[in-house]
Amino acid sequence: MIRRLVPHPGLSVLLVIMWMVMVGDLTAGALFLGLLVGIGVPLFTAPYWPGRPEVRFLPGLAYVALVVWDIIVANFQVAGIILFKPNHRLQPAWLAIPLELDRPEAITVFAGTISLTPGTVSADVSACGTWLLVHALHAPDPAAEIARAKARYEARLKRIFA
Repeated sequence: MIRRLVPHPGLSVLLVIMWMVMVGDLTAGALFLGLLVGIGVPLFTAPYWPGRPEVRFLPGLAYVALVVWDIIVANFQVAGIILFKPNHRLQPAWLAIPLELDRPEAITVFAGTISLTPGTVSADVSACGTWLLVHALHAPDPAAEIARAKARYEARLKRIFA
């Protein structure tokens, strides 16, 4: 019964929190409207999410911490490249990363993670969903960069979206 009323509890909680942040007012009326949005949107969109994935919470939390750490470190690395490496020494590269992930949600998180990390941006996913095209600002060894992305992010996402 409760699953039919709140089909996506995590999304409902996130929507209520975001509503309260956007309104910027901690009143009963704002909370009530937030609850209406938080329950209504997932309820009306549930038929369009037939095969939603099961996500493991603790590995997901560890993944978020890892990505935040990598973003911080990459900011310093990119700043060092920009400030101290002459432009003619940069070795930008297009990386074609073969995907072992098969869920669209997992591929989206993987591509988003790569784009969030400074110095890289996801450009395209192949039509068959088995390749991710990434541009790297400085990749002297493209094969090592591909292996690093697969080991650091894709392997963890496979465990999260198992």
